[in-house]
Amino acid sequence: MMHKDIATPRRTKEILDQYGFSFKKSLGQNFLIDTNILRKIVDAAEISAETGAIEIGPGIGALTEQLARRAKKVVAFEIDQRLLPILADTLSPYENVRIIHQDVLKADIHQVIADEFTNVTDIMVVANLPYYVTTPIIMKLLTDRLPIRGMVMMLQKEVADRLAAKPGTKDYGSLSIAVQYYTEAEVVMTVPRTVFIPQPNVDSAVIRLIKRKQPPVEVNDEAFFFQVVRASFAQRRKTILNNLVNNLPNGKTLKEQIERALANASIDSRRRGETLTMGEFATLSNVLRTMLINV
Repeated sequence: MMHKDIATPRRTKEILDQYGFSFKKSLGQNFLIDTNILRKIVDAAEISAETGAIEIGPGIGALTEQLARRAKKVVAFEIDQRLLPILADTLSPYENVRIIHQDVLKADIHQVIADEFTNVTDIMVVANLPYYVTTPIIMKLLTDRLPIRGMVMMLQKEVADRLAAKPGTKDYGSLSIAVQYYTEAEVVMTVPRTVFIPQPNVDSAVIRLIKRKQPPVEVNDEAFFFQVVRASFAQRRKTILNNLVNNLPNGKTLKEQIERALANASIDSRRRGETLTMGEFATLSNVLRTMLINV
């Protein structure tokens, strides 16, 4: 039997009134009240009866419910204790949902997957992320090397644009490179602020990040590669040479090596970081790493 959707304005208001729930600004709580958009998010994640879904910040269960109707199992991390009794109630029709009261940034997600998703081979993260912790959550999910197919996230539109940005655009930066190193990123749709309560003061977008089997570039030392990338974007208006000299550890004493590495990588030292492709960054960091090891 189909139960009444949680994510209608009327039903959401009923639930919040029933529990006397008030939104906490500090937790970035904005609840979706449009079932159509929620279904599109689940569609974008290609959830099937074989999929295990991990959700972050289920709120009152609007997206959780849509996932539960299609997935084999849903595990959702909720940090706000006040929402636990509400979720127990709104999701009571669904036996394939488990709510974990924990901050996902502190969670051992590998362990949760091992415990909760036995006999599940397809795992997807699907979430309407709180804006204030979007980037740390995405980076944790990527760098933890989880056995997931990918993620579909609702987040602030300008962050989504940065994650999917191409070289030479104003949105392109170290975050674009970090995310695209691990995944193929695309913005699936833009979402107006009017479909949330309370309304956020920015528009949102849904991004789909599908994990790559292997990174698109070969680097000798991942940590060093990301260090070079971050240093190159430290001050957007400065040249790549200036940024590396000023922002790499001991950069000032290594100026000659950095100049030589740029030349060896066929990169004009007067270019700005945002014009370099990921491939150019990989070549540069490999050349520089080899030089510094041999110093």
